[in-house]
Amino acid sequence: MFGERLALAERFAAILADTGVSHGLLGPREVPRLWARHLLNCAVVEDAFPEGARLVDVGSGAGLPGVALAVARPDLEVHLVEPMLRRTTWLEGVVRELGLDRVTVHRGRAEELAGTVSAPWVTARAVARLDKLAGWCVPLLEPGGTLVAMKGRSAREELAEDRPALEALGLSSAVVSEHGATLLEEPVLTVDLVFDGARRPAGRGARGGRGSGARSTSGGRRSGRRRRPGDASS
Repeated sequence: MFGERLALAERFAAILADTGVSHGLLGPREVPRLWARHLLNCAVVEDAFPEGARLVDVGSGAGLPGVALAVARPDLEVHLVEPMLRRTTWLEGVVRELGLDRVTVHRGRAEELAGTVSAPWVTARAVARLDKLAGWCVPLLEPGGTLVAMKGRSAREELAEDRPALEALGLSSAVVSEHGATLLEEPVLTVDLVFDGARRPAGRGARGGRGSGARSTSGGRRSGRRRRPGDASS
């Protein structure tokens, strides 16, 4: 999965197991399953994004999936959005330590950053139900952009139930994708929603939720290594 950047992924795993736990970003019980449940679970979604894509990770928390994607795909430009100061401070330190120079941390809620942060791709993991999550993410999507929402086994049912609300937000095209079937016991599911740009909710007025705002940057080495296009995660 990580190829020549495996050592970097191992360093990120060590940070998660150490200060990630002490800062309350992960529970101690998650440490034994860091790789399967968190690092690989997030990294396999890299095949959802084309070469050199710019993406926003809403509610980044412990850098999942944003940092994991940046480690697996040095060609990606990743913006981590997280509202809590202690989390953004931690994320800035992680980005610096790993040398991820194409990753930027923003402190604030997603709806507060509308008009300041935008990208053709937005992703989020375990943040909220699909209709609420879309309300937070659409203001950050460029017209024609795609929301890659990592979901669990109920992804298809949730999509069917929330489709009217999603269409009202301008997310008219939707598909459930599988990722990492050859690497994980259970593939990661993503709901991939294309924004047609016709109906954009107002920035601050769109439903409240998690995000991140104040900007700070750290670095990572860029490599020209190409990755395969592909699926998404849950």
